Parts: sequence; C-alpha cells; structure tokens
Amino acid sequence: MKISSLEGIYKVLFDTIAEGLLIVNSEGNIVMANPSACEMFLCEQDHIIGVKVEELVPMPSRKKHVKLREEYQKDPHARQMGQNINLQAVRRDGSHFDVEISLNHFRSEGELFILAMLTDITERIEQEKHIRHLNATLEEKVEERTKQVLESQKLYSAIARNFPNGTINVFDRDLRYIFVEGLELQELGVSKDKLIGTCYLDRISQEIRPTIEKELAEVFHGQSKLFELQHQGETYKINAVPLSDDKHSIDKILVVEENISLQKEIEVQREAALQKEKQLNELKSRFVSMASHEFRTPLSTVLSSVSLIEKYIERGQTDKTEKHIKRVKGAVASLTEILNDFLSVEKLESNKDVVKKVHFNFCDFVEDMVEEMRTICKKGQKIKLDIIGDCTDIEADPKILKNVLYNLISNAIKYSGEGQTIYFTNKISDSELKIEVRDEGIGIPDEDQQDLFGRFFRAKNVINIKGTGLGLNIVKKYIEALGGSISFKSKLNEGSTFIVEIPL
Repeated sequence: MKISSLEGIYKVLFDTIAEGLLIVNSEGNIVMANPSACEMFLCEQDHIIGVKVEELVPMPSRKKHVKLREEYQKDPHARQMGQNINLQAVRRDGSHFDVEISLNHFRSEGELFILAMLTDITERIEQEKHIRHLNATLEEKVEERTKQVLESQKLYSAIARNFPNGTINVFDRDLRYIFVEGLELQELGVSKDKLIGTCYLDRISQEIRPTIEKELAEVFHGQSKLFELQHQGETYKINAVPLSDDKHSIDKILVVEENISLQKEIEVQREAALQKEKQLNELKSRFVSMASHEFRTPLSTVLSSVSLIEKYIERGQTDKTEKHIKRVKGAVASLTEILNDFLSVEKLESNKDVVKKVHFNFCDFVEDMVEEMRTICKKGQKIKLDIIGDCTDIEADPKILKNVLYNLISNAIKYSGEGQTIYFTNKISDSELKIEVRDEGIGIPDEDQQDLFGRFFRAKNVINIKGTGLGLNIVKKYIEALGGSISFKSKLNEGSTFIVEIPL
C-alpha cells in the first residue's frame, strides 16, 4: 500500500473515531485535535489549537497537572488514567464532565509529543452511582426485613407467603412438606394446606426425580446445595441447606425454589446484545476500511479532473475536456452505485415491504438482461444463456430479480479474465425458478467461503479489485425476501457457481 493511502486511512480514522484525540507538544500546547475532541469540549478546532492543555483541567487541579505533565515528559510511557479515580475535564462553557484518558507519546523531528485519547464516561459514572444507590437501598431494605423477621415469627410467615417467583419449603427426611409458602402457590392454584404432609417428589417429573432425590439426600449429610432444574418448561434455581435440631442432628432441610425463567431469558438477550455489539464493531472497522478505498479514489478523480477541465476552459482548449468529463461521470456513477448499495441495505434492514410481484415474460427479461450485461464484458468474454422450461409467464418481482442477476453476472464478469465464458442457466418449473451463474474466474478461497454473504466482507484475493462487500449480502436478503435461497460452490483459480432457487 502506498504511503499516501496509509496517510488517508490514518486521517479517516483520526477524523471519525468516537474518542477524542489531542496531541500536545513538549510545552504543553495542543497542536492537533480531532472532531470528536472538539465536540467533547464544545469548541471549534481553531479555538483549541495552541491552548495550554491545563485549560481543559478543572481549576483546583491545574497546578498539579503541570507538575504531572513535566514528570511524564521525563519518563514517557503508555498509560491509562481514570479507571480507579475520578478524573474530570472542563468544557469551553465551563461545565465539567467525567473522563478516562489513555496517554502515549511519539517523537517527530526530535521533539516529544504526547497523544491523549479521551473517553467521556459521564453517563457510565451516573449509571454506577445509580447502581450503588440501588444496591444501598436494597441492602437497607434487606437489613430492615431481617430485623422484622427476627422480631416476629408471624411476620416471617407473611414474608414467606409473599416470596416472589417461587416457594420456601421445609422437608423432613422423607421429603414430606412441613412448611411451604410463596406467591407461586397462588399462581399455580395450589393450596399449601393440601401440600403439608405430602411428598415433594410426587410433584416432580420422572425424568428429573432421581437427580433431585440424590441432591437433597446429600443435604441431610450436612452439604448445602445450589442447582438448577427444568420443570414443565420453566427453569428453577434450588437452594437447599440443612436444619439442625437442639442436638445438632439434621432432621429437616430448608429448600428455596426460585423461578428464574425470566432471568435466563434476560441473560440470553444480554448475550445476544453483546454479540450484536461485537458484530457492529466489526462492521464499523470494515466500513472504515471500505470507505477509505471506495470513496477516496473516485472523489480524487473528480477533484483532479475538474481542476484540469477548469484550466483547459481558461486556455480555450475545450476539445481536451471531453476525456476528463467522462472520468468525472464514471467516478460519479461509481459513487452512485455504492450509495445505491447502502440504500438497499437500509431498505432491507428497516423491514420495509420490498417485494412487489407481477406477471411478466421471463424469457424477454433475461434476454434483455444479457444484452445489457454484454456491454460491460471484458475483451473476448461471452455470456452463454440457457433457458429450460416455459418462461413466457411467471409471477415474481422483476426489480428484485434484476438486482440479483446484475450482481451475480457482474461479479462473474469482474472476477473472470478476458476471453472466458460466463454460463447463465435458468430452469423453470411449475413450482420453482432455478438460476445458475457459473464463471471460470479466480474462485473463492476455502477459508473465506463461510463469510461470503457477510456485510462489507471481501475475500482476500479480491482486495485490489473494486467493490464494497455489500453486493452478495444484498442479494441474499433479496432472495430471502422472495422466500428463496442461494448457495454456491467454488474452487480457487477454477471459478465459482452461484445457485438461486425461488418458489413460484
């Protein structure tokens, strides 16, 4: 990769990263600040450049910060600040906000510069305060409730009776109910009086009864037990502890059943949210990489061509502008194609009604499609069209089919060499339309095939070929919207075959 390309990527990252970035010279003056840092401190870039970094520190800490900065310059090293202590910064309007800071350094032309990455953690601090408040409140309530239980056996029974999401039970050695209370009894429509004296195991399904009996038997030997079980589609947490009599002999056990089905569901949702966040971070990284390649080149083409056109017009050499006008049109068309891909993704992701089926002549449709695609074929390339079955009238969405076929055939052309053939086969039956697009091109590496339909994904052997990594992702979503499926087979340097099956 050229140095200029790397500089472009670094600039994109510097300008788009969510964290604030400040570069400070050895005298403590800010020499660079990215847009996120300007937004964080509520100031324009020209108002922050040249400012002493201490002006961003709360007044009581500024003198101390100067000393800390000088000490850091004597021994510069990567360092993270604010994880275990409360750090604050000052905005232009004088308001304070909580921040975490990561420090690093570099030298340029012999001068030491300090790079500070800032993260606004105000919201996180507020959440932590809220959680601490909730925990403190909960602890106060538990302590108060415990005192009340100790003061009154009657109140203890009332609490047990209102135990949420489960039951509190006491069993004898035969696992017969001695005591049982809890809101779940009311939800199940079970009377506690009818349970007293009956065997707990009689209410348990045969599949899990041996496991429960074994676990609770160990509690009578002095072992506390905590385990989970599934019963009638619900998940329960069982907490069992031994109860001793006056002679320290264990003749009863306390068993607390808690229905944690909702908690389990929340855990699943939380895990799904974490996975989604990871995927979004990956997509963000892929988008930055793609944008640096696919947007920068056509925009540079437009800028350089417009400059040349302007000079030719000034010199009266209008005949020389035609080539550059074509270059501008080509670059704009390229950007339009990329934006259309993004609009297609947005439309599909927003679950808008994208399918509009009509009756049309599929034979004429694919023949027109082939004629259109032949205009972008490389030298000597051929598209071999085969139609099997009655294709004079089918019911489908021609706009979606055109989008799908354009992507598949243009990919086959793009990734095939000059003089090679693209095989375009269509089989129509009463119930299904089956389309195959086969090429003799570069193929797809085995290790990349599992991610081929991912958003912004591009195989490693096409990195230097124009593309956004959105085409196949859009194709798959469109086909699924039609109720169909897409599959492929490919071998490196031998070509690829994409198979689309759509119900009619």
